[in-house]
Amino acid sequence: MSGTFVGMPAFPEAAREAVRDTTLRGNLRHATHTIRAKRAKAVAEVEDWAELREAGKRIKDHTLRHLDRYLEQVEAAVTAAGGVVHWAADAEEANRIVTDLVKATGESEVVKVKSMATQEIGLNEALEAAGVRAYETDLAELIVQLGKDRPSHILVPAIHRNRGEIREIFTREMSEWGRPAPEGLTDTPAELAEAARLHLREKFLRAKVGVSGANFMVAETGTLVVVESEGNGRMCLTLPETLISVVGIEKIVPTWRDLEVFLQTLPRSSTAERMNPYTSTWTGTTDGDGPRVFHLVLLDNGRTDTLADEVGRQALRCIRCSACLNVCPVYERAGGHAYGSVYPGPIGAILSPQLRGTDSEIDASLPYASSLCGACYEVCPVAIDIPEVLVHLRERVVQGGPATRAGNRVVLRPAKGHAAERAAMRAAQWAFTRPGVLRAGQRMASRTRRFHPRTLPGPGRAWSAGRDLPRVPAEPFRDWWQRTRGGKDGAAE
Repeated sequence: MSGTFVGMPAFPEAAREAVRDTTLRGNLRHATHTIRAKRAKAVAEVEDWAELREAGKRIKDHTLRHLDRYLEQVEAAVTAAGGVVHWAADAEEANRIVTDLVKATGESEVVKVKSMATQEIGLNEALEAAGVRAYETDLAELIVQLGKDRPSHILVPAIHRNRGEIREIFTREMSEWGRPAPEGLTDTPAELAEAARLHLREKFLRAKVGVSGANFMVAETGTLVVVESEGNGRMCLTLPETLISVVGIEKIVPTWRDLEVFLQTLPRSSTAERMNPYTSTWTGTTDGDGPRVFHLVLLDNGRTDTLADEVGRQALRCIRCSACLNVCPVYERAGGHAYGSVYPGPIGAILSPQLRGTDSEIDASLPYASSLCGACYEVCPVAIDIPEVLVHLRERVVQGGPATRAGNRVVLRPAKGHAAERAAMRAAQWAFTRPGVLRAGQRMASRTRRFHPRTLPGPGRAWSAGRDLPRVPAEPFRDWWQRTRGGKDGAAE
C-alpha cells in the first residue's frame, strides 16, 4: 500500500490524542448512531436477510478460490468489448500506468469518482507529482480534499466534520480550486450541497479524463458497476472522453445473478437504503455513448498475499459497506485517522496489516485496535469473522512465523515490544500441557483469592482501569466436578 499514512504513530498513541477532541467525538457519536439505527431498520425489512448474507459469503469465497480463472475471464470480456486491461502488481506500478495514460491524452486534469483503491495507492499525489490535478467529485471527498484532510470513514469520508466546519472550508478553499463559494453561504445542508454542485459542474463539463474504481466487476460480461447516492459518479463515468478504472482484483463476481445478491445487501448495510439512487454499469466502449476509450487497471497490491492466508483471506470478501465501523465502540471514540490507513475501523484493522504487512509500528498495532466484542461480525453482510482474523493477526505480530510477501513465502520475525506477551503465552502453553501443574496452579489461586488485588500493577494497570478483574472461584472446576459428580464409578446425574 501507499506510504501516505505510514509514519503515523501506533494506534494507541493516535487514539489517545483523538479521544481528547470533544468535537470529533460528538460528530462521530451522532453520525454513527444515526447510520446504524437506520441500517437496522432497513435490514429488518428483509425476511431472508440471513440467507442473503450467507449467499454473499459463499459467492465471495467461491470467487476467491477460483480468482485466477475469473480474472482471465474479465480480461477477455473487457478486451472483447473494446476496453484495454492493465495489470498492476503494486501501488507504484498502478500509479505509473494511470499517470502515463493521462499524460498520453495531453490533459492536465481529471475528475474522479469516489474510489478507495486510488486512495490506497496514493494516486492523487502521484498525478500531482506528474503535473496532473485530480478533482474529487464525491461531496464528502470534496470536503476532505478542500480541507487538505484525510478520509476517516469508508462511506462518509468527512464524518469527522460538522456543518460549521464544512461551511468554513468551502468559504476558504473553493476559490483556489475553481468556482468560489457563494457569498453569505450558511451551514444549512441544502446551501452546502448547492455550493458543491455549482463548484463541480464546470469541472464535469470541462474534463476530458475520468478516473474511477468499481464496486463490482461481472466476470461473464466484463461489466463494471459503481453504486452511489449523489450522481457525481455517473457524470464522471459518462461525460469524459477517456475513462480509467482502478479496481482491486477481489471485486469480481462471476455472474449477473450473483450481483443481484450484493445489490440488495450493500445499500441496506451502507446507506440504509433499499437500493442505491444511482447504479451505473458499463461494458467496454460503445460508439456514441459514454467514453470513447476505456482502460481497466487490475490492482493486486498485497491481495494475492492476503489470499494465501487461509484465515485472513476472508477480509477480501469485504464490499466496503462500512457497517462494521458504525457499530464499533473503538472507532466511535477514536475516529478513522487513528488507524493510519484509508481503511479505518474493524475492517481496516485486519485489511491494512495484511496488504501492507506488520513491519511498521502502526500496522503492528492495528490488530489490537479492538475490544473483540464481535459487533462487527454480527452486522457484516458477507459474514467476515473480524474477531477471528484480529486474533490471528495478533499471533502473527507477537510470534512471527510463516507468511506470504510479494508472492514469496517468508518467515516473519516477531514485532518489537511483545517480549512479555510471548513469555506469558509460552508459560501458559507449558502449564496447559501439564495437567498436574495446571491443577496445582488453580488450587493455589483459589486458596489465595482473598489476597488478590483489584487492579493489576505496572503496564496491566491500563487494562484494569476500565475493567473489573474476574474473581477467582473458591474452588477449581476440576475439584468441584470430582466432589459433586466424579465419584469412583464416574456416574453423573
